[in-house]
Amino acid sequence: MRLVLAAASLIAVAACETATIAPSSPEAALDAYYATIPDSALPRAPEGPALPGEQTPVTRILVGSCNDEENESPVLQTIAGEEADLFLMVGDNVYGDRDGRAYANNDPDLTELRESFADLAARPEFRAARAAHPMMVAWDDHDYGANDAGGDFVFRGFAERIHEVFWGLEDEDVGAWDGTYYARRFGPEGQRVQVIMLDTRSFRSPLVPTDEWGETGKERYLPAPETRMQDMLGAAQWTWLENQLQEPADVRIIASSIQVLTSDGHGFEHWSNLPAERQRLFDLIDRTAANGVVFVSGDRHTAFLYRHGEVLDYPVHELTASSMNLSFRDETDEQDSAQIGAGYAPVNFGAVEIDWDAREIALSVHDEDGDTVRQTRFPIPARREGA
Repeated sequence: MRLVLAAASLIAVAACETATIAPSSPEAALDAYYATIPDSALPRAPEGPALPGEQTPVTRILVGSCNDEENESPVLQTIAGEEADLFLMVGDNVYGDRDGRAYANNDPDLTELRESFADLAARPEFRAARAAHPMMVAWDDHDYGANDAGGDFVFRGFAERIHEVFWGLEDEDVGAWDGTYYARRFGPEGQRVQVIMLDTRSFRSPLVPTDEWGETGKERYLPAPETRMQDMLGAAQWTWLENQLQEPADVRIIASSIQVLTSDGHGFEHWSNLPAERQRLFDLIDRTAANGVVFVSGDRHTAFLYRHGEVLDYPVHELTASSMNLSFRDETDEQDSAQIGAGYAPVNFGAVEIDWDAREIALSVHDEDGDTVRQTRFPIPARREGA
């Protein structure tokens, strides 16, 4: 309610500034107000290397999430020194909602979020990583602007603009539509990698709160019942994703800020909170006959590897890389039915390595110094014969 009141209070301001009739809704008032803020007033990341060319084979992709811009991040300096073709920052790239001003103080200017991105841009270790590797980015709740928020976050439109301007995406295709999802393809036929960056925030329906706060497996949220409306990606993004999955590719890296394959290891945010949407994702991959799908995710402040043999017509794997400088513990005993080995709780980053000669993929977790602490290998996923 306070968000709506704050937005509504802008209606008169917007009407005066534009010398038109009052906007018809709080959202329209916000749009009118935000139109008065020039891009030059928003923070920008330093320029980075161009993405690999469409005919350039990609063999190593780094993955990271959960980076607190207020603290040093030695792992980013390590990442800067790694050999890689691409670096994916898959969410919580800053913590722009720490003091909660967007909600508690009704701050439509998203002051804290803008300050957080400016702080990140000034960090020498981030500047080193930015200069070293081409990057693709997704957002999660803390760089979206509100903890665990979805499509009901009133200031999401301005948060998107801040995100796109900072990462230099405002003049790309992603800047032309609502949401921050986009995709790119690299490499020649037979070695083609498609990277799909999903937006799991802008359109997501509300989650079902737990009935036992903090209880193992039910810590924050419960799976939504079949009778409850469920939406993770929104109609336009679902259609876009279907089209993307029909593009030719040998390996498809699908980046989701929240985990995809987990189902019974925890009760925090993951796709299993909206089980009908999770099944819709798997059904879409099957229906489009999309080969080579591998998921990467963040969010959890612990790194994990997963394998699920039943949700697609080939075994599918996931790498969760989290966090780069915001570890909450030294060890974890979390165990999901799809999990491979123990999670890794200290600060970390991940890597996806593709051996085109052996037609094999390795997913690995690396510590602050770059040493490998978890790894799994598997053949490049392909549809089973007769499927």
